[in-house]
Amino acid sequence: MTEPVPWVVAVASSPTHDFSKDRAPSVQIVEGLGVVGDAHAGETVKHRSRVRADPSQPNLRQVHLMHSELFDELAEAGFDVGPADLGENVTTRGVDLLGLPRGTRLHLGADVVLEVTGLRNPCQQINDFRPGLLKRLVLPDGAGDVIRKAGIMTVVARGGTVAVGDDIEVELPAGPHHRLQMV
Repeated sequence: MTEPVPWVVAVASSPTHDFSKDRAPSVQIVEGLGVVGDAHAGETVKHRSRVRADPSQPNLRQVHLMHSELFDELAEAGFDVGPADLGENVTTRGVDLLGLPRGTRLHLGADVVLEVTGLRNPCQQINDFRPGLLKRLVLPDGAGDVIRKAGIMTVVARGGTVAVGDDIEVELPAGPHHRLQMV
């Protein structure tokens, strides 16, 4: 039996730094910037805490992706969370996002190419959204490390339109592969 083709479950953006984003049938993504109309799009950092630290830093968080399988896991634990609720721009199905190495290129639909830069580091706002949820997204692995499940961050290598239902193709980088770290 063949595995289903990975696909885009939802796309979203928000012009403000609200926690959740607004879902849409499609989004326009611009090379080197991010999602048109999204508060986190830009060549330099847009996340408020990073802007305070150094507004000239390159934006390694232009497009945030999250796997919808996480929502299934959270539902089993009693949390009602769905696409765009946790602030991601693209919700996927069928891709082990957290297991991808840095530099992986994700081809979304006919045109868009996103390059994986690292992991999202979830913050206290997640508990403000759903009390107790942060413990489900940041947890010890038993070997002294921390598992972060709140998705991955990417930069835009090639722009275009991404729509709900688009296929996703994974292009791994040449080795050696480097495990994702927080960005």
